[in-house]
Amino acid sequence: MKKINHARKYAKDFNFLTRLYQIYALYILYIPIFGLFYRFRCERNKNLENKPYIFAANHISYCDPFLMNMVTVRSLAYMAKKELYEVKGNFGKWVATNISRLGGFSVNREKLEVSTIKTCKDVFKANFNLCIFPQGGIRKNKKIEEVNKGFVVIAKMVKADIVPVGLSGLESYSWNIFKRPVVNLKMGTPISYKLDEEEIIENWRKQVAQLTGYELADLNK
Repeated sequence: MKKINHARKYAKDFNFLTRLYQIYALYILYIPIFGLFYRFRCERNKNLENKPYIFAANHISYCDPFLMNMVTVRSLAYMAKKELYEVKGNFGKWVATNISRLGGFSVNREKLEVSTIKTCKDVFKANFNLCIFPQGGIRKNKKIEEVNKGFVVIAKMVKADIVPVGLSGLESYSWNIFKRPVVNLKMGTPISYKLDEEEIIENWRKQVAQLTGYELADLNK
């Protein structure tokens, strides 16, 4: 059996059915269930242009892709760590299939591969937006520290501005319907891909720290 390359998807793979599945997963499954346990507050940037962006958020939970769909209200393609596609057995196949249906594709967090770059270009050909979590994994310590520079490389290759998104309030899971903690989803100001790499990264870090109320770590220490 030919091995599937989950990192390589084409423009035709990001289509109306992908967006329909995202809407179904968000409004039929996610919100009705998680709305019992959480209150969601979205602060969107209403001044965004009608063009595709890279939405780059901090990463606090496995629910973040749904939160990103909620706050952006746009068609998204997601970069998902390749380990999610490597789970064995029927459950692993189910996970891989549904991530793909939601517009996900795998990425090697240690190395930005050619197939991933080609997929990113096809995302924008399909007029989808790209969702990235630059921290490279879930971080619950409420600090904005060092991030993976790959999202800046991709932004420059596809010539797309970056919109910082701050997610907070879901650092730990709560299943008490009487508490219902608030989950805040806030969008920042677009960062031009034309800026220098370090300037983009520092701008993103500062905006996300401000949007979340997290501590901005000093990387020079």
